[in-house]
Amino acid sequence: MPPLVLTPLSNIPLIRQGDSLADNLVQALRATAIQLQDDDILVIAQKIVSKAEGRMVNLETITPSPKALELAQRAEKDPRIIELILGESNEILRTRPGVIIVEHKLGFICANAGIDHSNVSPLEFSEDPETFEKLNPDDWVLLLPENPDRSAEQIRQKVEAATGAKIGVLIIDSHGRAWRNGTVGATIGLSGMPGLVDLRGQPDLFDFHLRITQIGAADELAAAASLIMGQAAEGTPAIHVRGFPYSLREGSLNELLRPKEQDLFR
Repeated sequence: MPPLVLTPLSNIPLIRQGDSLADNLVQALRATAIQLQDDDILVIAQKIVSKAEGRMVNLETITPSPKALELAQRAEKDPRIIELILGESNEILRTRPGVIIVEHKLGFICANAGIDHSNVSPLEFSEDPETFEKLNPDDWVLLLPENPDRSAEQIRQKVEAATGAKIGVLIIDSHGRAWRNGTVGATIGLSGMPGLVDLRGQPDLFDFHLRITQIGAADELAAAASLIMGQAAEGTPAIHVRGFPYSLREGSLNELLRPKEQDLFR
């Protein structure tokens, strides 16, 4: 088995609404002296996808509903953010001071509907100093992409067209887990690669045939890439991967989502 090599991509600029992530990734690959090969994977932080797609929201434009005002008291959070959480969620599952656990519209369980303040700056809206001075960074939050699988597919198609290589694309975010402390990288969208790898029926070292083993391969890779990306000021929103140990194929986020009737944590 070849080694699994993850390499952070250099020279990715501050991403603004309307920027082509595919073009920036191709340029970053050249700057990092990487020539894409078939079966390589690009792992991309959700934040730059959301920014390119214009998913930044100014809280000054949000008027909280009565439901948001009531929930904000229980969660001890800004009611405007609560209003956004409600709009991004299928269902509110748990609430305590500081956090709301929801089923996101995309189908997975996460805290605060994935809405984030970190690494969001008014600078991404304007380079004009006078305009920048009028924009309060505390007023801006970032929503998840509307359809991360579609985002991954569009990026993959453009990168493949520019390079000639057949690749996979993975979009990741930081998620908590019901049974452990700490956040880890998790898949929210993918294209051209498996989310789940089914090993049922395969023999182990002693010729016992596996009965239930399915590998969350995309999430395993997401966690590894997130370790390199970091969570603060590292400025590394994209990772090149070579040596992924499973065959690439078409895939989707739905492979990784446990059906509600099998979810023992709800």
